[in-house]
Parts: sequence; structure tokens; C-alpha cells
Amino acid sequence: MRNRFCQTLLMLLITATSAMAQQFGGNPPSIKWRQVNTPATKVIFPEGMDSAALQVANIIQYINPKIKPSIGFRQKQISIVLQNQTTISNAYVGLAPFRSEFYLMPSQNSFEIGSLYWPGQLAIHEFRHVQQYNNFNVGLSHVLRVFFGEGGQALGNDLSVPNWFFEGDAVYNETLVSPQGRGRLPYFFNGFRALWAAGKNYSWMKLRNGSYVDFVPDHYPLGYMMVAYGREKYGSDFWEKVTHDAAAFKTGFYPFQNAIKKYSGKTYKVFRDSAFKQFSKQFGNDQVIDDNLRRHFVAHEEYPAYINDSTLIYLKTAYNHIPEFVIRSKGKDKAIAVQDITTDNYFTYHDSKVVYASYRPDARWGYRNYNELVVLDINTHKERRITRKTKYFSPAFSNDGKSIVAVDVEPSGKNALHLLDAESGKLLTAIPNPDNLFYTYPEFYADDQIVSAVRNGKGQMALASVDIKTSVVKYFTPFGFEPIGFIAVGNGRVIFSKTTGAYDKLFVLSLKTGQVFLKDTSEGNRSAVIGSYQPAVINSKLAWVGFTPYGYNIMEGTLSENDFNETPLSKAEPLSNIGISILSLDSAANLSSSVPNTQLSITKYSKAHGLFNFHSVFPNINDPNYSLELAGENVLNTFQSRLSFNYNRDEGYKRIGYTGVYGALFPYISAGANYTFDRRGFSKGNKVYFNETDLHAGLEVPLDFTGGKTSTFLNFGSDVYYSQRRFQEAFRSQFADRHYTYLNNYISFSNQIQQAKQQINPRLAQSFSLNYKTAIAGLSATQFLGTGSLYFPGLSVNHSLVISGAYQQKGKDNSIGFSNDFPFSKGYTAESLDKMQKYGVSYHFPIAYPDAGFGNLAYLLRVRGYLFYDHTHATDGSFLLNGKLFNANFRSVGAALFFDGKIFNQAAISFGVRYSYLLDDDQFGGNGKNRIELVLPVSIF
Repeated sequence: MRNRFCQTLLMLLITATSAMAQQFGGNPPSIKWRQVNTPATKVIFPEGMDSAALQVANIIQYINPKIKPSIGFRQKQISIVLQNQTTISNAYVGLAPFRSEFYLMPSQNSFEIGSLYWPGQLAIHEFRHVQQYNNFNVGLSHVLRVFFGEGGQALGNDLSVPNWFFEGDAVYNETLVSPQGRGRLPYFFNGFRALWAAGKNYSWMKLRNGSYVDFVPDHYPLGYMMVAYGREKYGSDFWEKVTHDAAAFKTGFYPFQNAIKKYSGKTYKVFRDSAFKQFSKQFGNDQVIDDNLRRHFVAHEEYPAYINDSTLIYLKTAYNHIPEFVIRSKGKDKAIAVQDITTDNYFTYHDSKVVYASYRPDARWGYRNYNELVVLDINTHKERRITRKTKYFSPAFSNDGKSIVAVDVEPSGKNALHLLDAESGKLLTAIPNPDNLFYTYPEFYADDQIVSAVRNGKGQMALASVDIKTSVVKYFTPFGFEPIGFIAVGNGRVIFSKTTGAYDKLFVLSLKTGQVFLKDTSEGNRSAVIGSYQPAVINSKLAWVGFTPYGYNIMEGTLSENDFNETPLSKAEPLSNIGISILSLDSAANLSSSVPNTQLSITKYSKAHGLFNFHSVFPNINDPNYSLELAGENVLNTFQSRLSFNYNRDEGYKRIGYTGVYGALFPYISAGANYTFDRRGFSKGNKVYFNETDLHAGLEVPLDFTGGKTSTFLNFGSDVYYSQRRFQEAFRSQFADRHYTYLNNYISFSNQIQQAKQQINPRLAQSFSLNYKTAIAGLSATQFLGTGSLYFPGLSVNHSLVISGAYQQKGKDNSIGFSNDFPFSKGYTAESLDKMQKYGVSYHFPIAYPDAGFGNLAYLLRVRGYLFYDHTHATDGSFLLNGKLFNANFRSVGAALFFDGKIFNQAAISFGVRYSYLLDDDQFGGNGKNRIELVLPVSIF
């Protein structure tokens, strides 16, 4: 029991420190790095990104002292790395090591994240996480840090402070200190508004842990509502007191819940119910969504486009199916093609052609990726990739379909509209952008005119036209912080989505008069959705999407001259402080609008700086081995190292070792050494002691060929190992020292199509690996191992058939006992034999989706199972069985039951129980035919 508890603690420790996706060795060595140093931050950036780095540093330097009181005054400098090679909009702050990365590509969707200058918004949001970690190093969390380093604090913080607070507090901060922020954006609340309108009162644990069958909003809006309510009702220092006591574990087994009760006087349940009530009443005018069928989540229907008056094409994404283009005609749907892997579902349609941006990573450098344009012919179902290694967003056809306009964003941050040939993808025109606008969702409205939603340097938005020939920009609406986007053109009008007060609605621009009016979409039950987005128009017909608990739904209506008798743009409401009244009264309100442009020093940043950077100690107890690892990783994530100590209880030996991997070159370069002393053996009934020295070095090439509809990875390399065994002084006269050198060569390949949320395995996938070890000096030995698995669809959409095989052969009279990784038949005691071959079949299927938990400790999302048959045949010439050379079968059949869920409302966990029935005798241990095992699964690749 003690060992199982310690292993669980280790799993939580590793989970706490690896939650953020990082790209080891992800940047090419040609990048030159610079830095801006302030007391709170070290901003590290690629050469040429000076402006963004200075603005990030200035924002943090200015707002830091003014927002400290609401979280605490502890401060430790953090390194922030600006990544400009990616097409992904994201960022994180993490411990182990303590650092942050900003992915500098802005999002096209201003409703979702906002329209503020992207590096500045990241500085506001992410630095709040820095302040959180700095001030949560208290009490028991601090004790864990003393013993286990930064990883120990990460574990303590994850166990005591929920992830909803981390993100909710950061969203509150971005809303407080800026003129926008997600707390003012209606889109941010759509999920909860849809649930409230449908009367879906999910349990707290379901809201925290999600579901495989129902739509559940993530922890960002949940956290914002909780944090904002606490700030408004109990003061700006409320959360500083709550989180301090929680991170210190001052208030018992439920530290955060008890701390809220201590400082609010309300139980945790009453507190969160009050927070929800305060926000839900803000949206009391939302029309109730018809829920007579009590349906689960159905599918997202996104970006409708008219083929003709009675036919639409749209993108459909379900929990049990990957995204696919669907044609809807007369109420019937027909799927025509699966979408490529993308970072954005946006597409446009013209004359039987669909164009969208397909995601493709660089083969070697993980931080470098691309958006390449793909054209799909809906009649032939054939696709063509018309651009290569480009960073294009929101492509749209011209009126004649011969050209495409797309937003091009360079690694430098410069933004422009590119006009491309629709057949070849050749660049025809790069339209100058002297005002340094950021373009989103451009559309042609004339042969030489483009309409686009644009952002200025302050983050304000307007609807503008761009003349292709002269580059002259004309504004149809005034600039404001209300998001604009999702543009459709037709019948002399431009229809677009725009925020007005607490709602996202459709507006109509008359190209003839230049007037802009709010479009009434409340005909019939059409307002029984939340928000109005992604319009499409043909003649007098209008389609758009709105949000429901069952996914984005397509709505349809009409356009007429009466539209221009409706509410004019001048009557639209500005952004509001949704559900909160004190945002504008706080002393830190809108701080980002007055950040001074201080000239800070820029210096070179050495790639060798802090190369080892040991940050955490990871314990591992796997009886009879007890070990500690001191882990290190530099800020640029190009060098990882482990210094370890291991004690083996059976033999009593001690081992110290070090391994380092350098990932900044095309091949990874690794090297390490282990020294083991007091190893024990037996000779003629007497104990013999000896020491071992092991040295190793190697090269590895990781390649990512993901693109189109599949994720494809190839990894190969070779390591050389040198081992020397030296007998201790008392035994040197009886035994000669020995040494040997061998090569470990390997190659692995995996390929899979996209995987829907409910699918246990991808419906089509292949995974293969080959490993060959051979001695090259000192002794003679070889070992070859090949394994592979093929994944196929099952009888139902979420079922999976897996066929696997393996083959291992060792050389005759091997003098080296190589490690044995052969996947032996389930249920048997495995041994390393001369020749082994195996094939297996398993069938995987879901059983139930309980969506149930207890005590805010454990939650069960899914129960799944599989049936299997394994057949291993083995031979060995080194020993006899019944007077004959060993030759035996090891066959088993059985079933497994797995449980997928979360613990502590945020950490994913899977475990299973497997029953195996042995069809042959277990030659190497155990009695009986029936075996039951606890299984902790790992990912398939």
C-alpha cells in the first residue's frame, strides 16, 4: 500500500510539472536571441522582435506594483521567451522550470480572445500567473519545494488551488487593467448562457471535469465568474487571503474550499451558487432554448455557405466524428470530405470550391509551423494544396473565383493582405499596409475592393475596405473595442458580427448608402440561441450560427429593405462590465492604456546561459528500486539533464548517474554515465562484490511529417554503450575484470488520422518500431526486436480493432544480457528467450459515460473495455524442457475494464482491471489459469 501511494504521488508530481506542452529543441540554431532585463522579468526574444519585447517588458514593469496587493508581494524574476515561428495563438507560465513562453501569432477570432495588441494582452494575462506562483510558495507548498524543488511547489499548488482560480484570476486581471478583456466579451460566457437558457443545471463536479456526451464550458469562464464575484463582494484582498491559506494548507483537507468559508462566511456551495446567480441574472433576457428532447451534445455546425437558395455547405464536428464538410439540402445532410488538420475551422465557398488553411508543422523544428491553403472540389471530392510553407489565414475567393485573398502574418509580426492565383497559389499582389493594421476575415465585395475587420495598434476594431490597386483604406464604422468579424457579402450588402453591450449580433452595411444597421434575427424561435456569428447570404436569404448546449446551430432568415429601418449603428451599446460593477472603480482599472514607453536596454542572450538549471527532484519507488532524480532544463528548452541516485534493496547496490540531451542541432546529442558500486553476485555459494561503470552517447533524429489528414512521426537514432565490470579487491585474484561495447540502433514510425473526442483509438493508425543491439568490442552479442500495431474501425463509430505483432531474436551464446522489451502474452510471467514471436488481437469499445463523482476527489467520465487474444511462441537453446530444447506456446484470452476520469477535479487519470485466462502453462511462475492484474495504461504512440 505504501508503494502504491508513493507511486501515485510521483504520478501527480510529474503531471503537475508537465501540464504545458513544450517543444524540446524546437527552434533552429540560426535564431539569434536577445533579452530585456527588468527586476520582474527577463524577456528573451529572437532578433528583430525588439518592439514586441520592449512593450511586454514595459507593460509588466508598469502594472506589476499596482496589482500586487490583490495577490501578494513576493517576487522572483521570470524568464519569458517570445516564440515567433508558430501559427498558434497561445502562452503559458509553468514551474519546473519556472519560465513562460508567448506564442506571438494573434488569433483571427476577436470575439473569443479579444482584439488587444496580442503580445500586450499576453503580458497582462500571463504575468498574473507569475504573481500567483511567486505568492503560492508558502506553508506546505513551500515545504514540498524545499524537498522536491519547483516540481514540489507545482504539486502543492495543484493540490490546493484549483485551475479555475489560476485562469479566472488571470482573466479578471486582463479585464481589470485593459479596456477590453474576456470578462467584457459576450462570447466568453456563451457556454454558460446556453446551459442556463436550456435549464441544464449540471452538478459542480460535472462543470469542473467535463463530459464525453454533453457540452461543458471549460474552467476559464467558470473561474472568472467565481473570482469576479469574490472581488466584488469581499474586496480586492479576498483572494490574496484565500489562496495564501490554501497554498499553505492552513485550512485542512479541503484547503481552498475551507479558506473561502473562512473569509466569506459562506460554504463553498453557497459561494459558487451565489456567483452563478449574479452572472446568470445578467442574461435573464436570453430566450429559453427548447429542450423537450433532453438531448446530449449533437455537433457543431460552423461557417455555413450557400451553394444555391436551397442548399448549404458547412463544417460539422461531433464528439464521435472528426470534422467533415457536409452539404445540407432540403433538410438532409450528406458528408462529402473530411477536413485537414487545422488550427481554425474557417473556410469559404465559391462555385463548387472550398478553400481553407491547413496546418503543417516543420519536419524538425517544433516551434515552426505553417498554414497552407487547400482547395477542395465538392463535386470530385479532390483536394489540392496550393501553397507551401506559408502562414495564411482566413482565405476567401474573389467574385469570379480566379483569385484568393488571405491574411499573411510574417514571423516579424508584419501583417498584409495577399492576393493569390486560385489555381496555382502564386502570389499576385501583396497589398501594402502603411497603417500597420491587423486584418481579419477579408472578403471581396468588388473586383478591386476588399472588406475586412481590422484592428489598430490600440486593439480597437473597425470595418474597412481596401482598394487592391491603390491600397487606400476606407472605414465603414468608427474604431471601438467591440469585436467585429465573420463577414459575408451579397446582394449589395455586407453582413458581419459585432458586439453590442452583452450580446454579439449581426449588423448589415449597405454598400450603396454606407449606412450600418443592427439586423433583427428574432423571427420565430431564432433568438433561442446565444450569439449570432458566421453569416452567409444569397439573394434575400441569410444564414448564421448561434450557440446552444448541443453545439453551434445553423439558423436561417431573410434580408429585405426593411433591414435599414432597424436600429442604426449609432445606437449600438459599448462593451459593458458583464455582471460586475467594481471593475471601473478599482485603482488598477485600465492601467494598460497609460503604459509609458520607457527605453530599456537590449543585450545579447547566450544560448549557453543556465544550461543545467536544475529545478526539481523526482522520487521514484518501484520496489526493490528506490531512486531520486535531480532534473534540469534550460530556459530555451534546448538542454535537458538528469542526475540520479538509485538504491536496490535486493542486492544492496548503489548507483549514481548523469544523462544529458542537447536538442538545438538537427540530431539530438545525448551522453551520460552511471557508476554502480557494491553489486552482488554468487560464485560457489559465496557472495561476490563488484563495481560497474557504464558510459553512453548517441544521436537521435525526431521528424514530424504531420500534414493533411494524418499525424505522422518518424524517429531514429543510435547509441553506443560502454560497460566495465571491476571486481572489488578481495575478489580480484579469482575473477578477471571484463568490459564490452555495444550499439543500440532504433527506428520508430507512427501514422494516424485525427481522433474524435469519444474515440478510444484513432479509426485508422499504424505504429512500428525496430531495435537492433549488437556488441562491437569485448564480447559477442546481438538482439533484434520489432513491434507493430494496426488500428482499424470497429462495428460502431467509437469501437476499435487492434492487430499487433512482435518478433525478437537474440544471437547464439550471447554474453550480454540486453534489456527485454518484448510484449509477452498478457497474464504470463515474461522471460527473455532466444527467439520469440507474437501476434495479438484486441477489440476496444465504450461501455458507459457515468459523469459521476464523489467528494470533489474523483470523477468518472467513461467506462470502456476490450477483449483480447494473444499468442506468443518461444524457443530457447540454453535450457531443456522435459528433456528437450525449450519450445512452447503462451496463449491467453481475456477482457479488461478501464476507467477514465479525473482526480481533484483537474488531473486526468486512467486505470483498469484485466482478466487473463491462460490457454497454456505458465512455464516461469504462477499457478492456475486465471490471472487478474491492475493496469495503468500509457498512450499508444
